[in-house]
Amino acid sequence: MKKYILEYVGIINEFINNEMKDADAERTREVLREFEVKIEYFQHERLIHLIVTVLFALLEMGSLYVCLLAPSLPILILCGMFLILLVPYVMHYYFLENSVQEMYKLRDRIINSLSEKK
Repeated sequence: MKKYILEYVGIINEFINNEMKDADAERTREVLREFEVKIEYFQHERLIHLIVTVLFALLEMGSLYVCLLAPSLPILILCGMFLILLVPYVMHYYFLENSVQEMYKLRDRIINSLSEKK
C-alpha cells in the first residue's frame, strides 16, 4: 500500500507540475474526480488501520496490566509480541495519515487551478 500511495501521489504531482498548465478544464476535472475517489479509498484504508492500531494498543495495555498484576513468562512474551506488532502499525498509520493530508493539499491545488481557468 505504501508503494502504491507514493506512486499515485507522484503521478498527481507530475500532473500538477507539468500537465495541468496545458490541460483544458475538462481534463483537469476528470483527474480531480478520479483523485477524489482515490482519496476516499485511502481514507477508508486509514480508518481500518486506525481501528487495528487502537485494538493492538488496547491489547498491549491489557497484557501489560496483567503482567504487572501476575507476572509470568507467557504473559511477558505476549506483551512483547503485541509491542512488536504495535510499532509497525503505528508507523504505517502515521504514513497513511500524512499521505492523506498531503492529498488534501494537492486536491486544493487542482481546485484552485480550475477556478483560475474559468
